[in-house]
Amino acid sequence: MSIAHPVIAVTGSSGAGTTSVKRSFEHIFRRDGFHAAYVEGDSFHRYDREAMKAAIEESERVGGKPVSHFGPEANLFEELEALFRHYGETGSGRVRHYVHDDAESAIYKLPPGSFTPWESIQEGTDCLLYEGLHGGVVTETANVAHYADLLIGVVPIVNLEWIQKIHRDTRMRGYSLEAVTHTILRRMHDYVHFLTPQFSRTHINFQRVPIVDTSNPFVTRDIPTLDESLLVIRFRNPKGMVDFPYLLNMINGAFMSRPNCIVVPGGKMELAMQLILTPMLQELMHNRSRGICTFAEVPPAKPLGPL
Repeated sequence: MSIAHPVIAVTGSSGAGTTSVKRSFEHIFRRDGFHAAYVEGDSFHRYDREAMKAAIEESERVGGKPVSHFGPEANLFEELEALFRHYGETGSGRVRHYVHDDAESAIYKLPPGSFTPWESIQEGTDCLLYEGLHGGVVTETANVAHYADLLIGVVPIVNLEWIQKIHRDTRMRGYSLEAVTHTILRRMHDYVHFLTPQFSRTHINFQRVPIVDTSNPFVTRDIPTLDESLLVIRFRNPKGMVDFPYLLNMINGAFMSRPNCIVVPGGKMELAMQLILTPMLQELMHNRSRGICTFAEVPPAKPLGPL
């Protein structure tokens, strides 16, 4: 963990809502004049798009453990750990960008599904902000979570997560329901072993819970809206980290469900994130000059054993 060069990691599966947290941080950075280095989790995938398709097909052909973007076979976990560690020590590190679509292809002059060359983070940034699948991952060979000064999990309940994936992949990417279901099943082992355990290592979890029926996500026609949801916010160690009376006063409809959990209406999600994250980021920045570690260290953890 670092004091002079803080590392902030926002972790969660694709479509979980990590972009909302990143957007909240961007507002705070802009408002308070902080300069951040941004890192996308996709840039630490091991394979480009075509190579990943080939790796999946080969794993299914031989009948071994399926390859997925959730697991170590398809990711550069050691390199991500090295980035967090090196940035914390020096304020620099090696990063690249994954080209997602035609719009980004026009910017980077590379085909969609490819990577830009590795390059060093520019000098003079105040902090690093990671957004992706593995900001808190721990394996036998890498402990990314250990080097995050502020680790935030964003995770809807699993039925809502599946609904969002099904809608995105069928309506925006043209996949069939059968193909999306197959992908969900193929990734399940890695989801259980490498994605879910991260949320026990986070400093804060934002979990969206719908208050409408999502009992069969494979036939649900619409994604529940924010106003049809509650947001459960859990703090691993709330002492000195959060002012619950202040949040209860500022967010209409909020209530405490446990001593370390506050529940807010889904429509207040952006407000809640701003109220919670602003003082935390300001404290991280303030303590850079004081040489004080702000939050309790995330303890080393072992991955789950085989199912």
